[in-house]
Parts: sequence; C-alpha cells; structure tokens
Amino acid sequence: MDNSQVTVMALIKAKDGMVDVVKKELLSLIDDTRKESGCIAYDLHQSKEIPGYFMFYEIWASAEALDKHTAMPYLQAIVKKSTEIFAEPIQVTLWRKES
Repeated sequence: MDNSQVTVMALIKAKDGMVDVVKKELLSLIDDTRKESGCIAYDLHQSKEIPGYFMFYEIWASAEALDKHTAMPYLQAIVKKSTEIFAEPIQVTLWRKES
C-alpha cells in the first residue's frame, strides 16, 4: 500500500436551473485532469436521487500532485464561476486508503 496516495471526494450542488450548465462544466475538466502527472483516477458521478448533486472521486499519487491540480487554470476557471452556478461551496474531503 502506498500511503502517499490521496483520495478526494468533492461534492458539488448545482443551483436550481443550472444542472445542465454545471454538468457540462464539470465534464470539461475530465480529459485535461486525467492527463496530469500524478492523476490515478478522476471520475465524475451524478446523484440518481437528486440530479443537481455531483461528486468527483479522485485518486492522486501524492498531496503534491493534488496541489498542482488545484492550481491548474482550467480548474481555477470553474472555481471563479462557482458562486454563479453552484448552490453552495464545494465540499472537499481527503481520504487515505487503509487496505
């Protein structure tokens, strides 16, 4: 087991009427992010019960790789739009694999 890996769960809630916009914006991050050094997994999920809820499940080789990801211009562009399209701040939790 590699304890330096970081797993991320990022929860995003779209504002009412913005679900399609948010989905498009989030999907636009996937290809570039998956090409980043240190990206092991980067998967977007949409709630089956509440369509306006999205979750990124991410695995990064290290905290440093995650830090580089958060500074990427394409991610920062979404962060700047967040108050317009997200109902609340993104909820990010960091995890480590135990087995």
